Amino acid sequence: MQRFKLYLQLIRWDRPAGTYLLLWPTLSALWLAAKGFPGWHLLGVFAIGSFFMRSAGCALNDVADRHFDRHVQRTAQRPVTIGAVSVKEALFVAAFLALGAFGLVCTTNTLTVAWSVGALLIAVVYPFTKRFFAMPQAVLGIAFSVGIPMAFASVQNMVPLDAVLWLIGNLFWVLAYDTQYAMVDRNDDLQIGIRTSAITLGRFDVAGVMCFDGLSLLTWMLAGSLQPMGWPFYLALLVSGGMMIWHYTMIRFRSREGCLKAFSKNHWIGLTILVGIIVDFAIQA
Repeated sequence: MQRFKLYLQLIRWDRPAGTYLLLWPTLSALWLAAKGFPGWHLLGVFAIGSFFMRSAGCALNDVADRHFDRHVQRTAQRPVTIGAVSVKEALFVAAFLALGAFGLVCTTNTLTVAWSVGALLIAVVYPFTKRFFAMPQAVLGIAFSVGIPMAFASVQNMVPLDAVLWLIGNLFWVLAYDTQYAMVDRNDDLQIGIRTSAITLGRFDVAGVMCFDGLSLLTWMLAGSLQPMGWPFYLALLVSGGMMIWHYTMIRFRSREGCLKAFSKNHWIGLTILVGIIVDFAIQA
């Protein structure tokens, strides 16, 4: 049981916000692709698969960053960093979860399986981009958005233009909330030499976050016009915009507590948009 508790800590079981940030956009894409309820099979595949892949990503990230994490206040006590979980154990957990997710995807179609291979490669590469790429959050954005074309592929066996727009909008949103997250660790990251969007943007970090948020809303609005979506969806976007302004009040002074709080609240934006889409199609039915 003690080992199992460490594995739960490794995959951030007690901090599900990251899973929600991956799950809500993916489920939104499922509803959009199916123009309503996608069926229990696909719902289960993508819900469980999102949890598995986010958990596997956490384990991989901890292995890749173990020598950096000990110098960062927020991450110094992670299981791999302190040696409570070995590198081999963490990689085994990551592989087990990734294989589980792949097994679920194999119950869909060939195109979705092909997209899943790309998603796995991005998830493996992402932790190492912090060493050389000025905005690794963009790579994370792709990793957290690949579920969108996969969802469309599983329903329609193709990836239409509006799916690409949903992906781009989600990429902007990930850039916004993960920059908030990077602002929490900026001082530590500067000392150890890790690159992040918060460091790259410098004094324009808050402006960058708001710009990314605004671009995500505009892109989703454009994507919604191609469906076309009704008033519940646009109401959800309006409410989401209000939440983004609320997050600005938390990050404008760049306090660690405020930035971390803003990041942790972002999943409510994804859930709001998902609910708007579900209600929209329910009314249209």
